[in-house]
Amino acid sequence: MILLYVLFSAYILAVNFYSFLLIKNQREHFDEEERQKIGDGKLFLTAFLGGALTMYICMFVYRYRLNNMFLMISLPVLAVLNIYLFILVYRSGFGFLVIR
Repeated sequence: MILLYVLFSAYILAVNFYSFLLIKNQREHFDEEERQKIGDGKLFLTAFLGGALTMYICMFVYRYRLNNMFLMISLPVLAVLNIYLFILVYRSGFGFLVIR
């Protein structure tokens, strides 16, 4: 049972670290010709998988795509949903995964 908690915590950390790197690496390349735009789909998928709060904070820190209304509305909604599901999974003790 403890292994499930450790694996789930590692998953949350990995997804949040990846979402941080997505935004950070985009801001390091200031040359417009070299910069490859990350599509909204990739950002939204990463946020949906658990990195919404980190991505939302990093967007303000690095001032990245602040005029994109789709991300500015969907990321806080996904962040609340992610936090709720994380708390639900931790409190349930992975009871929904145990086959009896």
